[in-house]
Amino acid sequence: MARRLLLVTACALVDADGRVLIAQRPEGKQFAGLWEFPGGKVEPGETPEECLIRELNEELGIETQAACLAPLTFASHSYDDFHLLMPLYVCRRFTGIPRPREAQALKWVKPARMRDYPMPPADAPLIPFLIDLL
Repeated sequence: MARRLLLVTACALVDADGRVLIAQRPEGKQFAGLWEFPGGKVEPGETPEECLIRELNEELGIETQAACLAPLTFASHSYDDFHLLMPLYVCRRFTGIPRPREAQALKWVKPARMRDYPMPPADAPLIPFLIDLL
């Protein structure tokens, strides 16, 4: 049975201490309570980088540029009703202080401690790439 392909982008925002920002999905959303990388669905006509710039501003109130987004890896994961393709970018340069704008909790976490936070099935396999990088 064919499933629709859902393209979303994710960002590992990295602070000066080598910590990565993760966000807890709020109640009422799929995977509520799980921790994830900021990002979101790529809209028609939008590049993954444009999507991340938009989503980081909408979700966290920060600004960045495409030149500050470095592609690291991607997740490809089948859920029951769709297949998710999610490129993960690393961003170390952004303007502003990340603040929750969508009722989500935020935490800065060292990559080696990220497994302490339950994540959706597509996000968790990305952790080793961040551990190797940082």
